[in-house]
Amino acid sequence: MVNPLERLNMPFFSSEATTLLIYGGGGHGKVIIELARALKCYQLVGIIDDGLPPGSQILGLPVLGGAETLPEFHQRGVNLAINAVGGIGNYSIRQKVFDSLAQSSFTCPAVVHPTAFIEPSASLDEGVQVLSQSYISSDAKVGFGTVINAGVIVSHDCLLGRCVNLSPGAMLAGNVRVEDFAQIGMAATINIDLTIGARARIGNGATVKADVPPDGIVRAGTIWPIRRDV
Repeated sequence: MVNPLERLNMPFFSSEATTLLIYGGGGHGKVIIELARALKCYQLVGIIDDGLPPGSQILGLPVLGGAETLPEFHQRGVNLAINAVGGIGNYSIRQKVFDSLAQSSFTCPAVVHPTAFIEPSASLDEGVQVLSQSYISSDAKVGFGTVINAGVIVSHDCLLGRCVNLSPGAMLAGNVRVEDFAQIGMAATINIDLTIGARARIGNGATVKADVPPDGIVRAGTIWPIRRDV
């Protein structure tokens, strides 16, 4: 294996190869590494992480350096990268990674775990991640960079915006609109024909029965809207 500290001596990669960088070596990064390996169509080059020491390893994959190394790898023929920074609680962190990748001309492919099921009429934009055992139903549309975590259900005609994050076990009924950067917690349920506004946060186990405004917060385990007559 090439010493990541000597990456300047690495050969150029074929531009036609499916060589891939993983940006982020935290918990979500580990999940994405295993997902990419399960797909058996990518050659994983290593991990880019601004907070981990170069030369360390995550699940056997070397840490190559921080964002400053991206132009170098692109010049050497690595054109694909996956944003493995989850950004839970701070969507701007995930957006910043996408901005760094775009500035270095990387493409972020959509990746779908082999155990997930996507109906043929559904569509996924670039950078989408669909984890294990999830289901995306008919005519659903998933926007750029959105994370569909494990065991999520996205029903028919749902429209998910940019960098939405659906935590494990979240369930969207039909024709739900989730706007940019909204985050939906574990096992939360969203009723049919509703809109979750941009940057809204829905807590774990919450039940949503009415629209949530932009930047709205629904507390974990509660029913929205909150009844004031009880």
